[in-house]
Amino acid sequence: MAVSLGDIVDREVADLGCGTGRLGLGAAILGARRVHLVDLDAVALNVARKAAVELGLENVKFHLMDVREFAERVNTVVQNPPFGAQRRGADRPFLEKKTEIARVIYTMHNAPTRSFVVEYLRSRGWRVTHELLFKFPIRRMFRFHRRRTAEVDVVLIRAIKEGED
Repeated sequence: MAVSLGDIVDREVADLGCGTGRLGLGAAILGARRVHLVDLDAVALNVARKAAVELGLENVKFHLMDVREFAERVNTVVQNPPFGAQRRGADRPFLEKKTEIARVIYTMHNAPTRSFVVEYLRSRGWRVTHELLFKFPIRRMFRFHRRRTAEVDVVLIRAIKEGED
């Protein structure tokens, strides 16, 4: 969807809280001019760095930092932030930062928080253009995960800064 809407090819893209870089590396492969991968986890960022090298991607820049410290202006933000299910408000820094630095955002959230996220964006001058609901499989990765795999209801939201179309 992001490619067909003109939000990736030859654009400056940031993946905030990138983890191992799946979204950002995908944008780099699809023709982004430059992709910024931002994460606090040095191990995950190193996995992303190795993947970029293996894929021969030279349009990726790595930022080991809290997303609140990232100050680059970009055309598009892609992100799958923490859902805030384990720690209430964990997604808030991601919500705030993306609305400061981009003109278009793609963001995934726990579906029950959809109305909060949409209202948050609208109150800051953003227009939601697309919402896709789907089940997102999450493998057991953390101690608090109880099952081997769980399906979580997720909403993917695309929004554009008012006046940017």
